Amino acid sequence: MTSGRFWPRDESLLRAVVDWSVNRIVDGQDPMTAARPPEELLDEIGDTVTAGGIGGAEALRLFTEVLVPATRAQDDPMNLAYVAAAPTEAALVFDLAVSAAEIFAGTWESGAGAIAAENQALSWIASLLGWPAAAGGCFVSGGTMGNLSALVAARSGAETPGVERAGRWMFAASPAAHSSIGSAARVMDCDILEVAGDGRGRMTGEALSAAVAGLSTDDRARLFAVVATAGTTNAGVVDDLAGVAAVCGDNDVWLHVDGAYGGAALAARSVRSLFDGIEGADSFVVDPHKWLFAPYDCCALVYREPVHAALVHSQFASYLEQLDRSEWNPADYAIHLSRRARGLPFWFSLATYGTDRYSEAVETVLAVTRGVADEVRLRPFLDLVMEPDLSVVLFERRGWSEEQYQAWSVENAVSGTVLCVPTRWEGRPVLRFCFVNPDTEVERVARVLDSLAD
Repeated sequence: MTSGRFWPRDESLLRAVVDWSVNRIVDGQDPMTAARPPEELLDEIGDTVTAGGIGGAEALRLFTEVLVPATRAQDDPMNLAYVAAAPTEAALVFDLAVSAAEIFAGTWESGAGAIAAENQALSWIASLLGWPAAAGGCFVSGGTMGNLSALVAARSGAETPGVERAGRWMFAASPAAHSSIGSAARVMDCDILEVAGDGRGRMTGEALSAAVAGLSTDDRARLFAVVATAGTTNAGVVDDLAGVAAVCGDNDVWLHVDGAYGGAALAARSVRSLFDGIEGADSFVVDPHKWLFAPYDCCALVYREPVHAALVHSQFASYLEQLDRSEWNPADYAIHLSRRARGLPFWFSLATYGTDRYSEAVETVLAVTRGVADEVRLRPFLDLVMEPDLSVVLFERRGWSEEQYQAWSVENAVSGTVLCVPTRWEGRPVLRFCFVNPDTEVERVARVLDSLAD
C-alpha cells in the first residue's frame, strides 16, 4: 500500500475501466442484451460482496461479461420502446470526467465552476421557452423529481398565512399526464382535478375552463396549479398550452409544463408552434437524458421566477449558516441538498457541438417519424392511429389480438431486431414506436413493418 493512502492504487485497473468505457462508447452495445431470470443471473454472479473482496479484475470481468449483457441497450437506434436514450459520445465520455472530478454541486461555495456551466445550459432551455434572463433552476435526477419539486413550489406560492382551506390542496391534470403526476399527488397528499382530454388526449383551454368553472367556491380555493404536458409519453401529444395558459392567467393559478420527453422539440423550428403559450408557464421540466442526447440521469427543472422555489426549497441548519445565500445554490430549487453535477455532460455536449447541431438532430428525428408514419400508411395491413405531433407513432395491425402483438414484440426483442412493446389506445392494443435517436433509419424500421404482414 502506498504510504499515506488507505485504499491501494491499481493503475492497471483504472486504465482497464477507462479503456472498456471508451470501447463501449465507440462500439456500442449488443442489441440482443436483455434482462435474465434472477436465479440464473445470481447463480452466475456468485457472492461478490465478501469480507476480503473479490478483486477489481474479477469485479470488472463480472460487470463487462455478465452484468452489462443483462441490461437493455438504451442507445441502440432500434430501441423504439418507452422513451429510450441517445447520448452523444461527448456527453458519455464527459460523464467519466464529472465523476472523476468529484464535485459537490449543491452549493455555489463548493461547486461554483460546475454550477456556472450548468446554468448556461439551463439558460439555453429557458431561452427556448421565451422566458426572461432571470429564469433559472437546477438539474435533478428525472422528471419525477422535477415535477414534484415544481408542484411543491407552486403550492407554497398559493398559501396565505392565516387562511384555512376546506379540504386538501388540489391541482388539475389530464388522464394522459405522466404517472409521476399521480405519484406527486400522493406524496404531497393532494387531490387531482381530472380534466378530460380531447380526441387526441390533449388538455384544452376550453375543457380546463369548464372544469374550473364547475368547482364550488371551497374547491376553487383548493386549486393551486395546473399540470400541462408537452409531449405525452404514450402518444407524444402536446396539450393546448396557449389555451391552458390563458385559463391559468385568468384564475391566478400556477402553470407547470411537463416536457420531460417532448420538451426537446422546442429546439425544432418545424414544430415550435405546438408549444405556443409555454412562455406563460411558471415552471417546466425536460429530461436531457431522453431526447436531448445526455446520459442518465438528468432532468432540467426551470422556473420563470426562481424566487418562488427558493422560498420553499432552501434548507437551513446550523452547519449551513455560512452559505452565501446571494449566490446560486442548486439545493435551493428542488427537493434535494446533496447532488452531483449531473447537468455537466449535457453542457459539455452542447458546448462541443453547438445548439444548431442539436436543433438539426431533433429535426432529423422528427423527419424519421414522419417517414415511418408514411410507411405505415403504405401498408394495407396496418392502420395509423393518429398523425404524430412529435416523435411517437401509434399504429395497429389489422385483425391482431393482444396475444399476437405480445408474441411479435418478444420475438423481435429476443432476436435483437427491434425493441417495440404494445401499448393501449382507447382501450385496444396497438403498437408504439418512440423515436429519439437521430441514427435511426426509416429503411430499417420499414423492414420491421414488413414483418407484420405475416
